[in-house]
Amino acid sequence: MSVLTLPRPYLLFLGDVTDLSYAKTAAGLRDWVPGQCVAEWSLPGNPLRLGLPVMAPAEAARAGARSLVIGAATMGGAIRPAWIPALVEALEAGLDLISGMHMPLASVPELKTTAERLGRQLIDVRRPPAGLPLATGRKRTGKRLLTVGTDCALGKKYTALALTRAFEQAGVNATFRATGQTGILIAGGGIPMDAVVSDFLAGAAEVLSPDAPDDHWDIIEGQGSLAHPCYAGVSLGLLHGSQPDVLVVCHEAGRKRVIGLDTHYPLPSIEDVIEINLLHARRVNPEARVAGISLNTSKLSDEEARRAIETEARRTGLPCADPIRGGAAFEALVDGCLQAEAALAQ
Repeated sequence: MSVLTLPRPYLLFLGDVTDLSYAKTAAGLRDWVPGQCVAEWSLPGNPLRLGLPVMAPAEAARAGARSLVIGAATMGGAIRPAWIPALVEALEAGLDLISGMHMPLASVPELKTTAERLGRQLIDVRRPPAGLPLATGRKRTGKRLLTVGTDCALGKKYTALALTRAFEQAGVNATFRATGQTGILIAGGGIPMDAVVSDFLAGAAEVLSPDAPDDHWDIIEGQGSLAHPCYAGVSLGLLHGSQPDVLVVCHEAGRKRVIGLDTHYPLPSIEDVIEINLLHARRVNPEARVAGISLNTSKLSDEEARRAIETEARRTGLPCADPIRGGAAFEALVDGCLQAEAALAQ
């Protein structure tokens, strides 16, 4: 079974969103696959800019774009009526449409009829492939690293991307395996785990990370957290199906409570998260190990970040780094990942 693949490069559509926090999909594509981003485009009067060339769909198509990506988000994941004429214009310019929104593109009559008339694709990234199997539990060849977290939305995707890039720069054969809509757009393919029926989550993870050469690494983007009351299910299915050899635990410095809930749930300690993830990881891979800590220090100053990283490394006895800041600490984390797997092979 194949996973979703996407027509690239992209024209990034920002619509009328003026706050960058609601354009994280577009920003993530700009940051991680700038070579796949031909240009950006907004509705008239929108001041938000990503720093890419600004092109309308026809110009972007002439420059090589194959699809328009809705790079903005709305509350509830709906496609705004004000966007529809612009999306029709992109179809008429010869571009396919790609969306990570919850609202299907084909549910908009104007988009559906235009795409059918022109033979264009309407691609909903948050739609898993049909016919996903149940998991087999069979051990697969190759090596696997999974990012896990103390909570949601604290850097599992960016950590996996940064590790993949570092592995490749070190001459290690590695592939980023995307499990969320923005990761899929960055990678050009993947499976949206939060849209898979729960019985098939582990099977989807097996499909996403198939047998590979012994020296090949799949770096798998984590989802949710085993400690989150809402999203532990997707985290567990992904953990079992991935059968990781190596885990990297992601945490945000200073975060005290689980996000997204009105009820107060204190954030678990890193040690508790290590324990619970290893308990379940070793159900399918008895040799699974935690190689280090990825610490999101985006809210700290440089000096505060340095102290926080050093404190966690000393306290846990594991390499700790902020992958976005990089430096010697991140190099040590990368080495820790490779050495953890090497120890397994001995």
